[in-house]
Amino acid sequence: MKRDYDLYPDDEDGDLLWQMLQDGDNLDEEREVDFSVIFPREEMAMKFAEQQLRNGQKVSFGPYDGNLDMPWQVQIHPVMAPSHENITAFEAMLDAEAEPFDGVNDGWGCFAVE
Repeated sequence: MKRDYDLYPDDEDGDLLWQMLQDGDNLDEEREVDFSVIFPREEMAMKFAEQQLRNGQKVSFGPYDGNLDMPWQVQIHPVMAPSHENITAFEAMLDAEAEPFDGVNDGWGCFAVE
């Protein structure tokens, strides 16, 4: 199969989605996608998590050992089809909402659906 760069652009998200498709994942199927946002201070992570809960999002919170300067993580778990458009739009929204709390996106992931 030839890669459609309109659906799977030449960027980190497009590359990951293309690999998922090549591995047999049905990217049209909705599933829970886990987006990680990391923070320098626990209080800021908690405020962001509370904001996301008020917005109706499923949230998990805890320490993070992948970045010494950002030791707190909030994961948001929306249900969506993992398309480039959906992923990048949700990441942009998270960027905007996490910025006042000094948070930064730290990636996303989901389980494969065949």
